[in-house]
Amino acid sequence: MSLVTGGCGFIGSNFILDWLAIENEPVLVLDKLTYAGNISNLEQVQSHPLFTFVKGDINDKDLLETLFKKYQPRAILNFAAESHVDRSINDPDQFIRNNVNGTFCLLESARQYWLKLNTVEQASFRFLQVSTDEVYGSLKTYDPPFNETTKYSPNNPYSASKAAADHLVNAYFHTYGLPIFITNCSNNYGPLQFPEKLIPFTLLNALQNKPLLIYGDGLQIRDWLYVTDHCAAIRQVLANGKPGETFNVGGQSEKTNLEVVNTVCQILDEIKPHPNSIPYASLITHIKDRPGHDRRYAIDAAKIRHELEWEPKENFASGLRKTISWYLNNLSWIQTIKSHSSFQNWLELNYEKRGSE
Repeated sequence: MSLVTGGCGFIGSNFILDWLAIENEPVLVLDKLTYAGNISNLEQVQSHPLFTFVKGDINDKDLLETLFKKYQPRAILNFAAESHVDRSINDPDQFIRNNVNGTFCLLESARQYWLKLNTVEQASFRFLQVSTDEVYGSLKTYDPPFNETTKYSPNNPYSASKAAADHLVNAYFHTYGLPIFITNCSNNYGPLQFPEKLIPFTLLNALQNKPLLIYGDGLQIRDWLYVTDHCAAIRQVLANGKPGETFNVGGQSEKTNLEVVNTVCQILDEIKPHPNSIPYASLITHIKDRPGHDRRYAIDAAKIRHELEWEPKENFASGLRKTISWYLNNLSWIQTIKSHSSFQNWLELNYEKRGSE
């Protein structure tokens, strides 16, 4: 059995759905169901014989000890994290608690469990930390992409908390020998993503004929990775990676935020035209940039391509069409999310009170 923390969030739930469709191994999901953790994301597998769900916090040591003793997992995959930069700027405390302290608690509980295993079980045990390219900081336009040896240089509370967690994971390998992996991924997109992120946020506003809000000039560059490609990479690392290694996972799709929003608009113009027959791009509105906004992220994924033979199956155009189609076919899911008080509060704080550019 594998233990997946944060399995009701965006990437975690996509990972669980793929896992149960592909693998023949039980999976235990631990999630405390914060605003972004939605148990309905896993509704289609809740009766699956290989699926078990427990509501709980990775900071709860007693709970972790109980789960390790009862289920005896052979692997832990840590997706549990606060993950939005804007929220980290407004409320960094939660990011330190969940991303740093939570990872430490999970590591220490895993180590205590691992020490009690026999030699064969210890050798096959795995701890996989799902991290982000944001730990590396910001690139200039012509800088080479981040690789696994790039120095960490986080620039906001979110990326700093993830960097601290990565350092702890590495320390547990070098100090205690705990068999770990770290994956640093680029910007994920796809089904089930909470609409505080750029693509679903843009789509939601377009469907409501609201301004499509873009920070600053919109020329910030990100590498975009379709979520199921990311899930496939994680399975490859878990199955075939060498313990102690880091793998960067990217989609080979660098786009400016403005390009992303314009592409969403173009696809909507084609498949769901505006009721007033105006181009959706006419709703684009530039607002004041957020503090410490990194200019560019880019991932060099050569290591995972060469060592584990992983490649993304989706390019940005194909992945984005699949994403938009999913949201259009699941409008009730969006309605439930947008009515949530945490989403409304975030919207007011980060956009409605922010001046125009």
